[in-house]
Amino acid sequence: MNRQSILMVVVCLSVVVNAATSAKAAAKQGPDENLRVLSGSINDVNASDMMNHYLRAEAQRQFENWKAQYEQRTTPEQIAEYQKRLRSKFLEAIGPLPERTPLNPRVTGVVYRNGYKAEKVIFESQPKHYVSAALFLPDAKEHKPPYPGVLVPCGHSRDAKGYETYQTMGALLALNGMAALVFDPIDQGERSQLLSQLPQLWGTKAHTMIGVGSILLGRNTAWFEIWDGMRGIDYLQSRPEVDPDRIGCTGNSGGGTQTSYLMALDDRIIAAAPSCYITSFDSLLSTRGPQDAEQNIYGQLAFGMDHADYLMMRAPTPIIICAATKDFFDIRGTWESFRYAKRLYSRMGFAERIDLLENDAPHNYNQVQRQSVVRWMARWLLKKDEPITEPAIELLSEEEIKCTPNGQVMLLEGARSTYDLNRDFEKKLAKRRRQLWNTRNQRRLLGQVRKLAGIRKLTDLPEAKVESLGIIRRPGYRIEKLILKPEDGIYLPALMFLPKQTRSGGTVLYAHEKGKAEDAGPGGHIEKLVEAGKVVLAVELRGTGETQKTDQKYSRPYFGYDGKDVFTAYLLGRSYVGMRAEDILICARFLQQQKDGRVDLVAVGHVSVPALHAAALEPDMFGSIKLVQGLVSWSNVIELGLSKNQLVNTVHGALTVYDLGDLAATLGDSLSIEEPLNALGEREPSR
Repeated sequence: MNRQSILMVVVCLSVVVNAATSAKAAAKQGPDENLRVLSGSINDVNASDMMNHYLRAEAQRQFENWKAQYEQRTTPEQIAEYQKRLRSKFLEAIGPLPERTPLNPRVTGVVYRNGYKAEKVIFESQPKHYVSAALFLPDAKEHKPPYPGVLVPCGHSRDAKGYETYQTMGALLALNGMAALVFDPIDQGERSQLLSQLPQLWGTKAHTMIGVGSILLGRNTAWFEIWDGMRGIDYLQSRPEVDPDRIGCTGNSGGGTQTSYLMALDDRIIAAAPSCYITSFDSLLSTRGPQDAEQNIYGQLAFGMDHADYLMMRAPTPIIICAATKDFFDIRGTWESFRYAKRLYSRMGFAERIDLLENDAPHNYNQVQRQSVVRWMARWLLKKDEPITEPAIELLSEEEIKCTPNGQVMLLEGARSTYDLNRDFEKKLAKRRRQLWNTRNQRRLLGQVRKLAGIRKLTDLPEAKVESLGIIRRPGYRIEKLILKPEDGIYLPALMFLPKQTRSGGTVLYAHEKGKAEDAGPGGHIEKLVEAGKVVLAVELRGTGETQKTDQKYSRPYFGYDGKDVFTAYLLGRSYVGMRAEDILICARFLQQQKDGRVDLVAVGHVSVPALHAAALEPDMFGSIKLVQGLVSWSNVIELGLSKNQLVNTVHGALTVYDLGDLAATLGDSLSIEEPLNALGEREPSR
């Protein structure tokens, strides 16, 4: 132990002794004792909001950096370099797109209406991965082909292409001389991917469910949606009635998200109109917070991709932002992003090619929006600019717009779901991982683990600042209340169990997913360790126990209370696994400073995943490692598809290099695993 560490320990122990003297009269025992450490707030921030506050502060630094970089882009060369770099980072973050395979399209029916017809279409965006769509075509007597083609990805409606709003958009485009392909996103309309989970799991919940596994594979729910959209354009271009060089894209809400991605990445789109999505991450994180999985691209705040960048990556492509004054996507952020984009378009000499419609309405794709979108498409795709009036439109019935015999593409012979595609990819990765860990240098592989999870070396981690808040006495030992502060804004409540006679029992770091008090009662697991003469530090890793988020309206039990904070970290390119593993390392080092020697580590529940990482990356710090009721493997998440509360323990791209078992194997006999659980929280056989 170095001199600085010794001095810190002396100071800490002095604080503990002084606090013990002043708190002696207030010490409690038994059922009346209070094991809470924090007062309920930290520097005027609720303890349960600690992680949100901490991550927002980090995001704010990225926003300021983004603004500074934006101001430096003034020349055509600088703008072109920025566009190339950001598109490359975007594609890298979502994962390599698949190869183009035959669409095998088929029209399963046609419905005729006054002025247009709707063809019911099924095509394969990937082999046997079916997309259901409606192709709205103008009446050839009124409008001569070839027509411009407009892709219309649907928003988060259960009925998707069958929903009134999206049908009407398709029909209105057709009535004005443009073909429109309105398609069902995954888990909407006829594209439910887990039929056994209907009707509960669809839309945003389902998108995040597939997102959990996709993150582990180094891709994103957006990967599926973007590719579906690109193959939709392929289909439009394959139709003889469509001019392949005049392609537009528009969508609302979740369809606005898809439109934003597609217009940024696909050069074939020459006019776009995202509706009720564009805002700014600064506004979003300070109001509604991150949305479902496809709306969060890994590390995008860290590498500098905000909503305004979706508009600017393809500048000077004509884009109109359709927005709503009363939208839950903050209109202030919409105007901010528009202003940045407008300035950049102006620098390029094309100010007229970007515009904004603010509709005095809530979140919508109503008549005002639709008429504006169609006029915009007509201006740039037909070279015709005049007011558009939407007539009364006779909608297709549920049966008329249905593409499949039984209402779901997954009931088609040989159909492959997003979960099947993830399983296929995981099988390839598993084979690659076996080769890596059998033939490559383990040290180098652990270096890749460290990089993927975002875990610094112990020597690079700061010393924890420690504050003592009093003592509780029990027969044979005392409990000291501590706060460990590993970095600004992070407070780890802890209980130090100190036996009267330590003998040579060593030290134990104890982390439980439910917090420090879960196993701390009289007669509990921790007391048994103390009775054996061990010093035990029961610590709450960030976001657990007293700092666990409790009031977020997120989709429990699927994704946990802290889903939105996890996604904020994801946007910043950080993982809870990495942050919590660093908490464990800092706390273990603090324990070592109290008493030389290796620290035994016990982790219970989902905190076993960061504990395993900490132990594998710094094995010399730990003696025995015991993981109880932890996840059996990440590959099990992919295998089962459906999972519960696994989002918090995802590491982007982890399965491209390692699984939990690979880390466990590096620890040998020092590791014991008890009562492992599968991705649904069900018991797995012990090993």
